[in-house]
Amino acid sequence: MFNFLRPLLISIASLSLVLTACGGEEASTAGDTAMVVVSTNILGDVVEQLVGDQLVVETIMPPGADPHAFQASAKDVDRMTKADVLITNGAGFEEGLLDVFNSAQSDGVPLFEAMSFVRVLEFAADDHDDHDDHDDHDDHDDHDDHAGHDHSGADPHFFSDPVQMISVVEALVDFLIANVGDLDADLLRANAGSYVGQLEELDAEIDNLFEEIPPSKRVLLTNHQVFNYFAEQYGFRVVGTLIPSSSTLDSANAKDLAGLVQVIKSEGVTAIFADVSAPDVLAETLAAEVGDIQIVDLYSESLGTADSDAASYLGMVRTNSRLIAGALAHHDDHDDHDDHDDHDDHDDH
Repeated sequence: MFNFLRPLLISIASLSLVLTACGGEEASTAGDTAMVVVSTNILGDVVEQLVGDQLVVETIMPPGADPHAFQASAKDVDRMTKADVLITNGAGFEEGLLDVFNSAQSDGVPLFEAMSFVRVLEFAADDHDDHDDHDDHDDHDDHDDHAGHDHSGADPHFFSDPVQMISVVEALVDFLIANVGDLDADLLRANAGSYVGQLEELDAEIDNLFEEIPPSKRVLLTNHQVFNYFAEQYGFRVVGTLIPSSSTLDSANAKDLAGLVQVIKSEGVTAIFADVSAPDVLAETLAAEVGDIQIVDLYSESLGTADSDAASYLGMVRTNSRLIAGALAHHDDHDDHDDHDDHDDHDDH
């Protein structure tokens, strides 16, 4: 009897061992792959370039999201609080997620703030300080009390300058190695080295783009205060913003728009740089008031969709730079043509 049952018992035992082994392998595989949760899609793309297939990267904000207004879903909150590490922009950029960040950190989730590793610029006390010397300033007082917003503090938009991102990438590598186990540090550093090389190439490319544009023409009037780091790196002046605050949650009033008309005239502004993700109503209103001015939509605080030229961080910065250069170079050509016409008229005279 026992001889008869023995093969059957061996088969059952073998099947049981196989099933147990398979289940354990699945659990091990799922458990061994650390989950990195990233708040913004800009940093999410950078992290993916660094870690490759080594880690699971979950990005909270989808393309086109406004970081200032974004609110986390219950699923988003769960992902952030259960992450192996949490990577954020910092300096209040993700306004609606600050409580979640604090909660996750209190629960022991290691948190990385990119702003801790950049050369921080402060917001000016007034959005239009750059044109103070040009206007003498009956309108200046109106701007000071335009909406009672506090424009002081750290400017979180470091990512408009690819050179600043180099420091963040280097710090990210050290953070991930220190806080994520079983990570191939050599591979991570190799990926980071390659990516830093691409950032350096992009910086040189942008310098070349603006080489023919004289300093006097390097002025930006933007949707809101996003391009201060970019402006400092590439020799631009931000002379005005449509929304008079660092946050897209605010709106301009009639006084602000009237003041911007004066800025455009006094500074020779030739283009209004708006935002792909935001309505162009204010820009169109201002352009209609001024006349003969372009509206150019940039990708300011979020990557573009997968089918756009701004689907990656490198693509976003490259696309914005080309759009800015194209708008200013086009106007220079127009100016040259006008000057030529004026010269001909002068000769005829």
